[in-house]
Amino acid sequence: MRMRWLWRNWLAAAVLVMAGAVAAGGASVSYDGRSLIIDGQRKMLFSGSIHYPRSTPDMWPSLISKAKQGGIDVIETYVFWNLHEPRPGQYDFSGRRDIVAFIKEIQAQGLYACLRIGPYIEGEWTYGGFPFWLHDVPGIVYRSDNEPFKIENEYQNIEKAFREDGPPYVRWTVKMAVELQTGVPWIMCKQDDAPDPIINTCNGMKCGETFKGPNSPNKPSLWTENWTSFYQVYGQNVTLRSAQDIAFQVALFIARKNGTYINYYM
Repeated sequence: MRMRWLWRNWLAAAVLVMAGAVAAGGASVSYDGRSLIIDGQRKMLFSGSIHYPRSTPDMWPSLISKAKQGGIDVIETYVFWNLHEPRPGQYDFSGRRDIVAFIKEIQAQGLYACLRIGPYIEGEWTYGGFPFWLHDVPGIVYRSDNEPFKIENEYQNIEKAFREDGPPYVRWTVKMAVELQTGVPWIMCKQDDAPDPIINTCNGMKCGETFKGPNSPNKPSLWTENWTSFYQVYGQNVTLRSAQDIAFQVALFIARKNGTYINYYM
């Protein structure tokens, strides 16, 4: 129970960063089957991923400014649990870990933020964002429905491995997230059966072709990871996409899937 309590409080604190930024800007965020709605207005949003610890605080204003100049409306980032809690109960938000300063810089430049909390973020990051000390928690089974471990990202990729334990775990994560009452919509990436009111989203290179669409007529079509490239496996060829291919797939997602949010990833 202690681990669940730790994560619930950590999650609440992280979400409040985003909720506070929204409140400070006086914005209300909702959605329907057509789009995200901000302050009563439908939005077609183009997003770009900038992961705050992968650069330094003095770089953030320039990176965000360049993204804005390129037509970006939203900055999307993970929250890196292993950086913020290297030891149980010991938190670090200094230097490149200062997510509060990062979110405030996004707001100062007139952009929105999409916060992907995880805690399993994958993201080609050591241990998927988990603190190493989780390994020593008695009884823990990662990414499954057990007392010490909760919440998720891209769970559908491995859900079948947990058999009957998978669906209850998904339902629990949704219940916990919604009960936080953040005032902003929640998403589940690559989770076709994401329960209401969570929005299921697409990750990939060709979501205009591969995305099955929202699992409810009341949810918008969102592309949370438009992979502009792909990580390289040792000994294999480098995967690079042309600007023409990326632009074509974005247009296809908008035209075929009624897409209204596209995030350029990595």
